[in-house]
Amino acid sequence: MADAIQAAPTPHSPPTTWAGRFFDSDVWASFKRSKLTMVAAVLTGLFMASAILAGVLSPQDPFDPAQLELMNSRLPPIWDAEGQMPFVLGTDEQGRDIFSAILYGLRISLTVGILGVALSATLGITLGLVAGYVGGTTDAIIMRIADVQLTFPAILIALLVDGVVKAVLGGQLDEMTTLSVLVFSIGLSFWVQYARTVRGSVMVEKNKDYIAAARLIGLPTPVIMFRHVLPNVLGPVLVIATINLALAVITEATLSFLGTGMPETMPSLGTLIRIGNNYLFSGEWWIVAFPGIALAVLVLAINLLGDWLRDALNPKLR
Repeated sequence: MADAIQAAPTPHSPPTTWAGRFFDSDVWASFKRSKLTMVAAVLTGLFMASAILAGVLSPQDPFDPAQLELMNSRLPPIWDAEGQMPFVLGTDEQGRDIFSAILYGLRISLTVGILGVALSATLGITLGLVAGYVGGTTDAIIMRIADVQLTFPAILIALLVDGVVKAVLGGQLDEMTTLSVLVFSIGLSFWVQYARTVRGSVMVEKNKDYIAAARLIGLPTPVIMFRHVLPNVLGPVLVIATINLALAVITEATLSFLGTGMPETMPSLGTLIRIGNNYLFSGEWWIVAFPGIALAVLVLAINLLGDWLRDALNPKLR
């Protein structure tokens, strides 16, 4: 009799750790279904890992003049008859290994992009929270400033900020100061999207019951905004930050290509493209081609991740 009784199936218990909850979520399921997104994630991870490990992976330090030899200048890629090891992708006019320069330039481009996005997100989220929660005159002032900035392209804002800061600090800046100016310029160019998105979400959240309960027990306004409202509006912000990372990298490359970004002694991908552009029609195509391909693939991979994340976090598309 006892053997005939089948044991009742054990209900699936929800995971208790954050990692378990993530791998059990709809976002992870959506990620596994999209092969293109998985390829984009792998490429983005490879680019970031290569930037971090540039000192280990590169056969040469392109920022060290002692390792550069003019006798090795303008060597073609290794598959060409005149190519030489270890210069797999060839060299530039200074004898700088293109592969090494791309890895180090990738590190600078990603550093400027990530720090610029962090600055713009911090500024935009804070202003959006204040505008949406406080409202009134404060909201009107912040949004009118945002409207004025939206009338100008982000690259013009970045050029203006970059020019003003360099005029105040002096024309000759060292590499780290130039990097900081680029981060500041990009950060001030992209905060509006965060502010407008967060403001709209906060105006919906602040009328809900949990906010009324927080006010009733006497929590200070900053605590309500940052501890209770902010976590519920971060979904769209994450999507914007992912897409803006690609835009920030492109903006940095554009500024460097125009000559207002990183110097040739510490080149980013944009600076490498600007240097190689001078030799494009003289036969040394690899000097500009490989940094350009690296920049294009990086931006494409990040954009694909941003597009997937936008769809994955949209409840209407689940």
